[in-house]
Amino acid sequence: MAARPPLPDSVLVQVLALLPLRDRLRAARVCRRWQQLAQDRAVWTHVDLSPHRISRRTLWHLVRHRLPDSLCTLRMRGVPRSGGKQRLLSPALLAALRKRCPQLHRLCLTETDLRHVPYESMPASVTTLELSLCDIPDAWFCVSPSVPPPQSHLKTLSLCGTYRVTDMGIQAAAPHLEELERLILRHCIIGDAAMVFIGRHMKQLRYLEISNAYFLTNRGLVAIVTLEHLETLCLDLYDLVSLGTVIALLQVLPRLNHLKLGGTCFEDELLNLQVTVRLVMRIPEHLIPRARHPVCPRHCWGCCYLWVLLVTSTFSYHLLLSVFTSSSSPTPQYPNTR
Repeated sequence: MAARPPLPDSVLVQVLALLPLRDRLRAARVCRRWQQLAQDRAVWTHVDLSPHRISRRTLWHLVRHRLPDSLCTLRMRGVPRSGGKQRLLSPALLAALRKRCPQLHRLCLTETDLRHVPYESMPASVTTLELSLCDIPDAWFCVSPSVPPPQSHLKTLSLCGTYRVTDMGIQAAAPHLEELERLILRHCIIGDAAMVFIGRHMKQLRYLEISNAYFLTNRGLVAIVTLEHLETLCLDLYDLVSLGTVIALLQVLPRLNHLKLGGTCFEDELLNLQVTVRLVMRIPEHLIPRARHPVCPRHCWGCCYLWVLLVTSTFSYHLLLSVFTSSSSPTPQYPNTR
């Protein structure tokens, strides 16, 4: 029986790139050929260190000897509330990473103490920053007047479980994040004030996701009507937000084409509802029964209920203005359209 030909190097490189970090290092010890393949630039384009709790010394070794200049994505896991030598990152290490990997555009940090790492020390090439359960000051994104502003091109910011990011934190950060196109806030304690500053400063947003917004009311939701480029909106809403305000918001935002609602606010009607808003807003009333199939082929009564609201709520725009301008009245009462 003839022996099978060996796999080409291009295939082996793709296989090695899918392996975890520890297996890549082990594969380099098999033979000289595998050692050369394991050191290929394509193998180290995306590096995930999050399964391991590495020390700063190990990370220094990787930055100096392993990570290539073609690195695009880096994931790391630190130690929360760490001090001294236990801290994973430092300004000097980030400076070395910025010099070693000029093409790094995505940085994902988990459980990392960033209290002593200023925001301006982040690599300027990073366009996507994801922080999960990280400890950052509330004014972390603010640059000191004595320090020249960083030449950051941050387009995507994801904050998950960063408990210090409150309304005051968003107020301090929003003026420095005006170029953002994607903002994700999960398990952050924010309310109406944060939404006001998001709508005032982050006008380039195309994607906005806010989960567990327990303190968000109609006034905060109306504040994002200035986001003219917004295309996707994902919200977890609760009892302080009315469905009429959501409907009014849909008719005002011109480019919004995807909406996802979660939470307990409309759990009786619209739990985890996803609807193509652009399709909804462009279909005449007499075509609604036939056009319901692309959105919800199951004809669920929740989607039908939303269709009726979108067609019959001609007062939505004036309702939105009244909610936005009123300052002393509580949550407005809307007509019962059921």
